[in-house]
Amino acid sequence: DLGPPLPPVLPLIAMSRAALFIVFMLCVVMLCAMPVPQDAVADMDKRTTHVGRGTWYHPNADQGNCGYWDQDSSPVVAISLQRYNANNGDNCNQWIEITNTANGKVAYGQTRDSCVSCDESSLDMSPSLFEQLAPLSTGELRISWHFMNAAWSP
Repeated sequence: DLGPPLPPVLPLIAMSRAALFIVFMLCVVMLCAMPVPQDAVADMDKRTTHVGRGTWYHPNADQGNCGYWDQDSSPVVAISLQRYNANNGDNCNQWIEITNTANGKVAYGQTRDSCVSCDESSLDMSPSLFEQLAPLSTGELRISWHFMNAAWSP
């Protein structure tokens, strides 16, 4: 006598550990393959400290990519064209904290343009902003920088 038949749930419990492990791993793989929302990527970028090259340019020569006519005396920044395009210009008017890694000086600039010759970790600054970090004759600086929170302003 084998007794009463097993309820339908018990065969699932009897499934081997290997089969359960395979199902678990498939779930993990599916979660890893899910796309990350663009908002989350942009939010991570705002919390990241970038290290790159700092240069200067004359913003009063042209209208910036953000649509403003700025002066050399304005503390403005051009971010790389790749970063500008990746965020669809959403960084326009956002403030950036910039540190000259050689002397520790810190300055704040407002994103108002894109820089075609800049790599993703580099910034092009107005003369007045660059001079807060080093003399213009320096030409190029090693900098670290990050975006400030969207509502922040000096």
